[in-house]
Amino acid sequence: MLNLPPELTHVQANACLEQLTKGIASEGAVVALNAEPLQKFDSSALAVLLQFQRQCLAAGKTVAVQGLPRQLLALATLYGIEGLLHSA
Repeated sequence: MLNLPPELTHVQANACLEQLTKGIASEGAVVALNAEPLQKFDSSALAVLLQFQRQCLAAGKTVAVQGLPRQLLALATLYGIEGLLHSA
């Protein structure tokens, strides 16, 4: 299982995505992503999640997000992309 960091804003977005991308190969057909540690975030977190999902799909894998914070889901709903985030 891969984990999101406690903080994911525009400052951490590139480094976080790079770290997550490195973990794709070590995961099975379904990449479990734990979002429970995530406490401080902005819309960049959504961009990271969507790009990570695209990278997993390109590798023939799917993503199952666990513990997505309610506030982040609300932000996704505001942007109309909640259906693109796959929760486990």
